[in-house]
Amino acid sequence: MNGKYRALWLNEDGYVEVIDQTKLPFEEETVILKSADDAIVAIKDMIVRGAGVIGNIGALGVYLAVKENSDLKYIIKKSKEIRESRPTAVNLMWAVDIMLETLLNCEGDLLETAKKEAIKICDEDSERSSQIAKYGCDIFEQIMKEKGKKSINVLTHCNAGWLAIVDDGSALAPIYEAKRRGVDIHVYVDETRPRNQGANLTSWELGQDEINHTIIPDNTGGYLMQQGLVDVCIVGADRVSANGDVANKIGTYLKALAANDNNIPFYVAIPEGTLDFEIKDGVKDIPIETRSEDEVKYIRGLNKEGKVDELLITPKGAKAVNYGFDITPARLVTGLITEKGVCKTNEEDIYKMFRA
Repeated sequence: MNGKYRALWLNEDGYVEVIDQTKLPFEEETVILKSADDAIVAIKDMIVRGAGVIGNIGALGVYLAVKENSDLKYIIKKSKEIRESRPTAVNLMWAVDIMLETLLNCEGDLLETAKKEAIKICDEDSERSSQIAKYGCDIFEQIMKEKGKKSINVLTHCNAGWLAIVDDGSALAPIYEAKRRGVDIHVYVDETRPRNQGANLTSWELGQDEINHTIIPDNTGGYLMQQGLVDVCIVGADRVSANGDVANKIGTYLKALAANDNNIPFYVAIPEGTLDFEIKDGVKDIPIETRSEDEVKYIRGLNKEGKVDELLITPKGAKAVNYGFDITPARLVTGLITEKGVCKTNEEDIYKMFRA
């Protein structure tokens, strides 16, 4: 499989090996997925996460199902279970559907066909990431030119780097490209409660490439924008409706509102597979996953002895609610940065770019 960075790969035995993202940044471990059920657990338990990688594991999960049992009834059953393992990220459904269509029309070796198609889906994501990197970094340089600045401050939310979409990612792709071009870039990284994907994953990723960044509490972004300390916001997405509404990690909507109030560009970086043309009104119709309240009530980190520990941070009997995502209306999004270019967030422009 192509790509400089990978959150997943095929090992020598033909099984899928993934970085266990629940252990980062304190421990770097991998998990081997040997069955479709293993892939389902990895997706549900967020061993892998991020729209693109969820789609990749969905595709490779179908391949693992074929590796287990070449009976089409079994493959279809497992594909359905994989498809339903997480409700919000449309890349998962998209990738599984491609795999099923390919296998149902296969006239040759089913296992080899499944393997090739899954690898193709991963490699094409890598190519899309590369294009998103270029278009997004062009925007950064244009903003610097317009402001007469020699550096740029970017704010991002959650994690949309190579742990989420193979190679450069989506929202982080232009940031990596800026580093390659020698642009003086600094990134404000939202901690992204309750699972802290920003503090744990984005910071870890940026640190690997020695990119200047600062972790901030989720509630800090608005103040930074108000004080002129942010030049542009960029996030990824788990689903974008046909009219341009964006489902992304909970808290994204508030960042978009703050950006809008302070006249700061707010971009969403996505590959084509994140678009859902079946949904015309994202605010009303995109399904939002509700996760365990324990993710809110407990926090994981290093204790004073330097050992990984999990701590309760709320009163024992307290109740919590944990919506995994929110919806940012299209009107608050400056544009979608895609592998085909930058697209306005309205149905006409989206269809023109992707369905013409």
